[in-house]
Amino acid sequence: MSEDQKNDEEPTGKAKGGVARAAALTPAQRRSIAIKAAAARWGKLPRATHKGSFKEEFGIDVDCYVLDDEGKTAVISQRGMATAIGLDQSSGAALPRFLSGQRMAPYVGGELGEKLANPLIFQWEPVGVNTLPPTIVKGYDVTILIDICKAILKAERDGKLQKQQAHLAIQAQVIVNASAKAGIKGLAYALAGYDPTREEVIAAFKLYVREEARDYEREFPPALYDQWYRLYRLPRPDKNRPWKFKHLTVGHVYIPLARSNGKILEMTRTKRAESGDRRSKLHQFLSEVGVKALRTHLGQLLGIAQISDTQEQYEKNVEKVFGRQRKFDF
Repeated sequence: MSEDQKNDEEPTGKAKGGVARAAALTPAQRRSIAIKAAAARWGKLPRATHKGSFKEEFGIDVDCYVLDDEGKTAVISQRGMATAIGLDQSSGAALPRFLSGQRMAPYVGGELGEKLANPLIFQWEPVGVNTLPPTIVKGYDVTILIDICKAILKAERDGKLQKQQAHLAIQAQVIVNASAKAGIKGLAYALAGYDPTREEVIAAFKLYVREEARDYEREFPPALYDQWYRLYRLPRPDKNRPWKFKHLTVGHVYIPLARSNGKILEMTRTKRAESGDRRSKLHQFLSEVGVKALRTHLGQLLGIAQISDTQEQYEKNVEKVFGRQRKFDF
């Protein structure tokens, strides 16, 4: 390195003095200064007074907050919003990337697009933790979730979604319908002067989600069965479905679910055994233990089937997504 390069890189004057003073500080002093600087920088940001998660009650890792602003805005984190509609939850960028894409952008519109481009930035400080600066969070007003779902449903009706995105439309319809039912019930409570408990609110929404999901459990499999008829070249019987579908359902739906979601298969069997109704289908007992898992899995499976031209290609794609499966020779 030349002498000129050294001089360019080394601080001089006040800067040099600042570096020397920083080097002389203890770790505790540096941390204190950093906290004060962060507080000054973030002091103008709204604060969240409450934080919760959908994980325990609904099985999805979505954080929600209530801000200290005049409207007591309810917020879902940016990453949580993506997770809620069934997108990849590894990055908060998944949501704006999906909605600004060629297929979705025309359905988002200017007003929603403006809100998505300007997420709410606020600070969350865990109770009892005073040694660290508040966490800075990006999120959206929870009502935007409904607008996003409506945009997805419009795109789906126009045939703009890709086959592998079919599960997004199903998730969107469930959220819209369940939210509408929960909202009108909440309005009636308010007008009647009844103040429901936290547990009652959660239980009501879970019930509506299960009801909406069951509609899709009845409607969605026939589309998958159509693909199985095609891929496995099975004749269509005059009534009922081929017995081979039982093996495909267990092999391509319930076994992968059991592998990826703990003991869902065992739990559904237990539910059926407890009911004493062994003639009912297993999926009818999934409402309490895996509706979302089943709905998402069926959406993925249908997408795989639709893009596959042959039985071999379909099974290869299923194995790529869900792991090694049984081979079926019909």
